[in-house]
Amino acid sequence: MSDPQHENLHPETLAIRGGLTLSEHGEHSQGLYLTSSFTYASAAEAAKLFLGEIDGYTYSRFTNPTVSAFQQRLALMEGGERAIATATGMAAIQAIMMTLLQAGDHVVSSQSLFGSTINLFAGQLAKFGVTTTFVDARDLDAWRAALRPETKLLFLETPSNPLTEVADIEAIAAIAHAHGALLAVDNSFCSPALQQPLKLGADLVMHSATKFLDGHGRVMGGAVVGSDKLIEQIYLHVRTAGPSLSPFNAWTLLSGLETLHLRMEKHSANALELARWLEAQPNVERVYYPGLASHPQHALAMRQQRSGGAVVSFVVKGGREAAWKVVDGVRVISRTANLGDVKSTITHPASTTHARVTAEARERAGIVEGLLRVSVGLENVSDLQRDLALGLD
Repeated sequence: MSDPQHENLHPETLAIRGGLTLSEHGEHSQGLYLTSSFTYASAAEAAKLFLGEIDGYTYSRFTNPTVSAFQQRLALMEGGERAIATATGMAAIQAIMMTLLQAGDHVVSSQSLFGSTINLFAGQLAKFGVTTTFVDARDLDAWRAALRPETKLLFLETPSNPLTEVADIEAIAAIAHAHGALLAVDNSFCSPALQQPLKLGADLVMHSATKFLDGHGRVMGGAVVGSDKLIEQIYLHVRTAGPSLSPFNAWTLLSGLETLHLRMEKHSANALELARWLEAQPNVERVYYPGLASHPQHALAMRQQRSGGAVVSFVVKGGREAAWKVVDGVRVISRTANLGDVKSTITHPASTTHARVTAEARERAGIVEGLLRVSVGLENVSDLQRDLALGLD
């Protein structure tokens, strides 16, 4: 739940001070509670705890002080009433779907998504009778046209992975609500340091906390933020099904949140400088970065985001062969499909993150063979430029 004592604090302060659960020892940082279960003073107290009649902790699959601290802090940073943590970002999306949908329901989703999200919607959900229509996230008429009487949820990733397409959260929220549906937004690329979808009308915000919330490539995690009413439903699913965040991972993520705003500011500055450099390279066909004036949704991005973010994608002339040459040529940038790290990373989406997506779906989403995605870290930008030049030249 949101905490009234934090209402007047700035986001940078909330990222450090919000959600702390201190013990009688008065520790200065959040305690790490590595325990699977908790004891009770009496049988009567145990009964009340399990029925939710009193506050407290029973079992770390669904209640743990360290995990609660992470949930409270993230909710404060996103401007939500409550958050529920999960084992991964994909577990967060699954928890939303399994809680709010049932057989016969329909989802409208942006088509430019992380590959595993596409597979979850088109494959796993379809097996249980939930259908999905994929649309161009930028086309508001396409969102409206895809609605059906059984549409219960609109799902949006903005900026999208990997093309950094930016969608109008406020406008799509209005479309969803006019139809009586909910809007869920994947905010993993921006984090609450750069974008707060709930304040633009979204009902739920989800994160792959593995990415920028951690920021150091250390642990897996996910989360969903929203109203107390909606999160209570998702909490009950997580409590039963068990896609839970471990206390150690929550403790690690809490330390990541403390430096999030500072990191995202530097990530974004580095990414903008690298994107401008890439635009000037003769062997680069196109650069995708919301902070560039050349980006089709640049004005929208600057209206609903605080900066362009940390992810730059670009198309190399020469298709897969040329793109792989760039990947194989780097000596500083890490060859890995993860993103959000202080270390810059590079990947070829068509053969990694979107390799299990059908060729038709990749084509619709613009995942061409020459496309590369760079998550820009905190290194000196000139070192990154020289590194990429090894393969581009």
